Amino acid sequence: MALSQSLREAIPLTQLLDEMKKFGFDIYFIAPRVYCKAFENNSGALELVRLPKLRPRTKHINQMFHHVRSFVKRGLIKVLPILSADQQGDLFTKPLLQNPFIKLRKRMLGW
Repeated sequence: MALSQSLREAIPLTQLLDEMKKFGFDIYFIAPRVYCKAFENNSGALELVRLPKLRPRTKHINQMFHHVRSFVKRGLIKVLPILSADQQGDLFTKPLLQNPFIKLRKRMLGW
């Protein structure tokens, strides 16, 4: 659900850039290609995005959260796995021990 929600903000932006290219707006790239990469550390979410079949444990998930699959299937969005230790969002969403907290904080600040 979090992956779907975050991509709801990215998808309209990529579609807007595609429309701008169609109508002749100058986009300053040599070979314009709009694509989106999303990183997910939940293996269940990765499997749901990549495989189109529903399972008994996922049938309760509302259809609106499955719209990401069509974008992944067309190649407009890539959902890549990431280790939990490298997930920078954990800095804001989970209580971390001191060492992982410092590591993520330094990475986020560019140190």
